[in-house]
Amino acid sequence: MTSDPQPASGNSSALSDEQLQDLVASSDTGARNPAGTAGLAIAGVALLWSLFQLYIASPLPFMLSRLTGLALVFNDTQTRSIHLAFGVFLAFMAFPAFARSPRDRIPLLDWVLGLLAAFCALYIFIFYRDLAQRPGLPITQDLVASGIGMVLLLEATRRALGPPLVVVALVFLAYVFFGSSTIVPDIIRWGGASFSRAMDQMWLSTGGVFGVALGVSTAFVFLFVLFGSMLDRAGAGNFFIKLAFALLGHLKGGPAKAAVLASMMTGLISGSSIANVVTTGTFTIPLMKRVGFSAEKAGSVEVASSVNGQIMPPVMGAAAFLMVEYVGISYLQVIKHAFLPAVISYIALLYLVHLEAVRNDMPSLPKRVQHPARIALLRSGLVTASIIILAGAIYYAINFIKWLLPAISAPVLLLALLGVYVVLIWYAARQPDLELDDPNAPVLELPIATEVIKTGLHYLLPLFVLVWFLMIERRSPGLSAFYAVVLLIVIMLTQKPLKAMFRGLQREETRAAFREGFEDLIAGMISGARNMIGIACATAAAGIIVGTVTLTGIGQVMAEFVEFLSGGNIFLILVFTAVISLVLGMGLPTTANYIVVSSLMAPVIVELGAANGVIIPLIAAHMFVFYFGIMADVTPPVGLASFAAAAVSGGDPIKTGFTAFFYSLRTVLLPFIFVFNTDLLLIGVGLVGAIWITIKATFAMLIFAAATQGFFMARSRLWESAALLLVTFMLLRPGFFLDLVQAPYDQVEPVRVFEVMENQPDGAEVRLVISGPDFDNPDQLVERTMAFALGPVGESGEARFERAMGMTVMMQDDVAVLEEPLDMNSLAGRTLSDLDFYDPDRPVQITAIEVAAERLPREVFYIPAFLIFGLVVFTQRRRGGTVFGNPKTV
Repeated sequence: MTSDPQPASGNSSALSDEQLQDLVASSDTGARNPAGTAGLAIAGVALLWSLFQLYIASPLPFMLSRLTGLALVFNDTQTRSIHLAFGVFLAFMAFPAFARSPRDRIPLLDWVLGLLAAFCALYIFIFYRDLAQRPGLPITQDLVASGIGMVLLLEATRRALGPPLVVVALVFLAYVFFGSSTIVPDIIRWGGASFSRAMDQMWLSTGGVFGVALGVSTAFVFLFVLFGSMLDRAGAGNFFIKLAFALLGHLKGGPAKAAVLASMMTGLISGSSIANVVTTGTFTIPLMKRVGFSAEKAGSVEVASSVNGQIMPPVMGAAAFLMVEYVGISYLQVIKHAFLPAVISYIALLYLVHLEAVRNDMPSLPKRVQHPARIALLRSGLVTASIIILAGAIYYAINFIKWLLPAISAPVLLLALLGVYVVLIWYAARQPDLELDDPNAPVLELPIATEVIKTGLHYLLPLFVLVWFLMIERRSPGLSAFYAVVLLIVIMLTQKPLKAMFRGLQREETRAAFREGFEDLIAGMISGARNMIGIACATAAAGIIVGTVTLTGIGQVMAEFVEFLSGGNIFLILVFTAVISLVLGMGLPTTANYIVVSSLMAPVIVELGAANGVIIPLIAAHMFVFYFGIMADVTPPVGLASFAAAAVSGGDPIKTGFTAFFYSLRTVLLPFIFVFNTDLLLIGVGLVGAIWITIKATFAMLIFAAATQGFFMARSRLWESAALLLVTFMLLRPGFFLDLVQAPYDQVEPVRVFEVMENQPDGAEVRLVISGPDFDNPDQLVERTMAFALGPVGESGEARFERAMGMTVMMQDDVAVLEEPLDMNSLAGRTLSDLDFYDPDRPVQITAIEVAAERLPREVFYIPAFLIFGLVVFTQRRRGGTVFGNPKTV
């Protein structure tokens, strides 16, 4: 490489800033931005939408209802109806029908369609009481509104998100109406539904369009998207990028490392991988090219880090909030399970970028103050320790105030928060405001981290409030986001005038700063609402798929079909699920893809795992399909994030996509690991165990990055890369090798079923080998190896069995006979649904009980893993290998 490559601007295939913003707008906020009355109408409705969402999230409706005696509190169904009305109306206003449609004005037809779509969405709000009086008995007026609403929703979805989701929804609707046709294969054929029955399910109840997904979009997602948009508008996005470059830009391949860190921090507040790519990529990609990355590799690093922003809590591209409803666990638990895989994935990407820089001996960017490595490490340690100590001090100080002044603790803490904010603004006013540097400038001097931090500490206060209410106060995500947004409103209105005051500027300049802050606030609210258009349409349209699954029972058919294809092999089941997620995700946004695939495949993974002797927690199955859903933004030929990055870098989009997928292999590996090793999701793990798992998993992912890069301390030989891959697997899945040496289960006679159940420890895993006649082919015996976890100790063996399995067992002549499950929709009911429990001559019985065997700890295989790792280190050091190189400066 040369130390002075041409800047990105010299590449004619790279898009201009205006074109890049248009790219983001066409995919996220709508490409149409007319002037005059039409533009004011779009902005006004978007602003009204944001204000409505803040209203329903706040305590204000309850206060006003008590004061006025009016019914100003809306229930979930009503708020979903209003939410979708805003979404579909803005979809017709902001998104042109076709590429050749006008963007500087809104055609009359779009006004008509937008208003009609909004009315159809509001139908269940307007006629809520009438519909409640005739459930399941729609009249002609209901059906007309539902039919028109469905058509307009699909058209709004096509405009906002493209045709793929619409095509998928139409296929499922066709299955609802024509599922009884002889054209449909026997295995998935069903009785079909009338138009009345289908519309009642899809539009007039909460089983379809207005179901859980749209409810999550209404209650949680909007506020988090609004929070991210406002925080970025306030200046936090620029602050994060500057901070990332100040911390990492001076290292080898520094711009790439800074891109990873900046995208991770931006991912905390953004749910859009495309917006993340363009926001950070316009600055990071040219700088990566400057230090030696090719256009495709620079774009790929940005894609890999930006897409991973969607697996980073707390937002996770809206999936975190959907998991709360679908899995039935708290938001805090979702964050707990998602945190470790996301963090180690980013650490591994940072290391992968480091290896790329070392292998190609890339230079670093100049820094005004360059400390020796030991001093820099010591300073980093002191800063980290100070942050931990400060966090602990704040936690105990707040709890002390709540204990000392319980009656007035809320206003006292609020005043303290505002006081801290004013002090931080005074501190920031002593520094010049951050400005975006030109990445194509001949020489870029990196900022000093301490100077950058001083300018933006107040941006951390809304994040602190959000985390505090979520993690400590255990408030709902919606209410927590509301409080954070309220603080952000205060910051946006006051930060600029307060800085002007502290800098001693004239009163006119202070008033101008206040007006500028007010304009930023309005723009942030409008931008947040426009960012929600696609998500609102996606969650509503995905409700059609969810409604179809509920109405037709195709989920059970899918389980049988996948089991038939895989032959009951759980690994093949996961591979098929991953492929389905990738294929569907190529045309669907992450949120819609997650809803569709999780509705179809997540229960299948759990059910078939249990039916084949493997307990897979439901959260693990949902995380699995989510991880592969986001990979669709990377993979060609549709990967939108890769195309956006190529538009910035001027590189080939297909090559960028393939390279980005290669860089994202760790994101592909992790789901397969945490399905079988749920420790990575911190399921049933204490604090000490979590620390150990974090260290071990991070080390394993670093080794995996080195193996896939073909470079560790030196260029790896083929056997060294293979050895590093083996070490990775041994560290992440040591139980696999132990199973080859010692059987994981001991078999016990069925007659001892109650004794075994009573003596097993709390949460013990037990497997039953169950045999019985096939329901459709009575002459054929079916055998299942079903796994389940026992509940707490203290009950009789019979009670523990019934509680865990949802079915009873009776002893008949030393035969453990199973009765039909009490709930056929339970895991046992679905798993054993193909068995005939009514054959008097051949009952369904337990033929064997398998309990965990006493054997060596699985960690024993860490010993050969570290020996193999040591051998690789030894051989590479003999060749003069080292992780660190002599830094070169641009």
